[in-house]
Order: sequence, then C-alpha cells, then structure tokens
Amino acid sequence: MPELVFADRAERDDLGAFVARAVRLDALAAVRLRNREAGEGYLVEAWVATPFDALVTRTVAGRVSPPDVTVSGNELLAGLTVMRGDRVDPGPARDILWRSALPPLSGWQPVDTLPAPVVSDLADRGIAVARENTGPQGTPPASLLDQEVLTVSGGGLAVKVPLRCLFALSGMGFVGQGEADEVVRVSATDAWLRMDARYGAVVRRRHALLPLLT
Repeated sequence: MPELVFADRAERDDLGAFVARAVRLDALAAVRLRNREAGEGYLVEAWVATPFDALVTRTVAGRVSPPDVTVSGNELLAGLTVMRGDRVDPGPARDILWRSALPPLSGWQPVDTLPAPVVSDLADRGIAVARENTGPQGTPPASLLDQEVLTVSGGGLAVKVPLRCLFALSGMGFVGQGEADEVVRVSATDAWLRMDARYGAVVRRRHALLPLLT
C-alpha cells in the first residue's frame, strides 16, 4: 500500500490545504505524488489536473512510497485529516486516473515577476466576466478561458498567459491575500509555462499538441 511520510506536521497540513482546494474545484480530482531528491532528504511533489486545463502543484518536505503514485483526492484528504502523525495512508494506488503529461524538471528559464495584487485583480475581473457568460454546463466558454490576458517577457522569451492560468491560481488560493510585496514568478521552457505563487504553482503547455494523423 502507498505511504506518505512527512518531515513535520506543518508539511502535512500544507499538503492537506492543497488537496482540500483541489477537491473543492473537482470532487473527482486525482492527485499524483512524486518523490524528488533534495540534498540529503526528499521532497514530495503533488500534482492535480484542474477543470481549467491547467496543472497545479505544491511541494512539501517528505517522502512517498512508491516514489510515483496517483491516488484519489478524496481518499488522500481523508487520510491527511484522520491520521495526525507523520505517516499517512493516502489510499490505494489509482494510476489509471492520471492522463496528463508532466513538465520537465529542468530547462526552465525565468521570465519575469508580477505583483500579486495585479494578478489577483485580473483573476477577479475575469471571474466576474465568466459569471455573466456561463455556458449550458454552467462553465465559462472555452473562448473566454483561452483569452490571453498577460504577456510577459524576459530572458529572450515572450510568454502569453491565458485566463485559464489565472482562474487556476485563484481557484486554488495560491496568491493569498495579494499583499503589496507579494509576487508571482513566471518561468517557461519552449513548451511549458509556469507561474509560482506563495502557496503553489500553475503549469500549462504554451502550445496545443498537434493531433496524430493516421
């Protein structure tokens, strides 16, 4: 059975807050947990695919066994809530639920930093527009989510940020209260965009994958 071991209680609580937000966005959310070596210890990366077609991630100090496993968000949240020690049963492996490619570990180029209040304000304005333009399923139309609301440049890159990424940042509560000195760091590879905020990061492909022709 999978097992999570945390460095301390604060790390477990951080992961619990991340999973709780993910489950609020999608009651059927799956969480992929991966080990990453960090000096003499280990870190656990938690990944979730959001309804906004963007990945979100949070890293905590600890270790998971097996080293790469997908579990149910609800079952993981229950384990984190009920088991108050440093060892947690995240539920059985459900690797079949994970269908998204993950970005590379290396090759990221810093692009720019954005004031968190500006990012938070753009997200709030986008949410207000979305509420007035919900589709038949009660969700914003793809044309609205795909709107590019920011262009940031640096390090020889110009990166366009779609509203989807800001919705994911806001929905996961990553920006906090948008304090004046808080920032959101934007980095990229040729294929991926990443926005790191105070409580987690949003990652999305910069370009759509071309369909395979047969």
